[in-house]
Amino acid sequence: MSLDRRSGCPINLSLEVFGDRWSLIILRDMIFGGRRHFRELLNGSMEGIASNILADRLKRLMELGMLTKADDPSHKQKAIYSLTEMAITLVPILAHLGAWGRVWLPTSEELSIRAELLEKGGPPLWEKFMDELRHEHLGTPLDKASGPSVRATLQAAYEAVVAGKALGASPAA
Repeated sequence: MSLDRRSGCPINLSLEVFGDRWSLIILRDMIFGGRRHFRELLNGSMEGIASNILADRLKRLMELGMLTKADDPSHKQKAIYSLTEMAITLVPILAHLGAWGRVWLPTSEELSIRAELLEKGGPPLWEKFMDELRHEHLGTPLDKASGPSVRATLQAAYEAVVAGKALGASPAA
C-alpha cells in the first residue's frame, strides 16, 4: 500500500500509518495480549472496535507490511495474524507511549502497571520481549529461556493489581 505522502518528514509519515487510534490498539492487543485471531481482537479489546473497522485496519496493516495472515492449522475457517519485524520493533515506542501516558494522563493503576514495568525494565526488557515476539510470530529460535516470558510477567503484574484492588474494595452498604 502506498501512503499518501504529504511530506517526507518521518513524523508525518509515521502519523499517516498510525493516525487512527485503531491501528495502534490492534497492534497493542497483538503484542501485549497475544491476540492473533479476528474474534480475539474483536471481543478482547475494552475499547470496543466495530467488526468492519477491525477488518479494514487488519487489511491496511497487512498492506503496510506490519502483519501477515495465514490459515490457522487448528481450525479450517480461522485465519491467524502474525506481526512482522516492522511491527515488533514498535515495542520501545509503545513502552515510551505508555510511560508518557502514565505521567501525564489519568490512567488506572491496573492498566498502567504494564507501562510502569516496561519503563523500569528499559531496553534490556524490550529486547527480550521483541525476541519472544519474533519467536512467537516469525518462528525465530530463542537464545535461551530465562524465567517467565515478558508477556506473562506483565500479565501477572496486572492480575496482582486487580486482585489487590478486589481485596481492598469495601463491600457495599
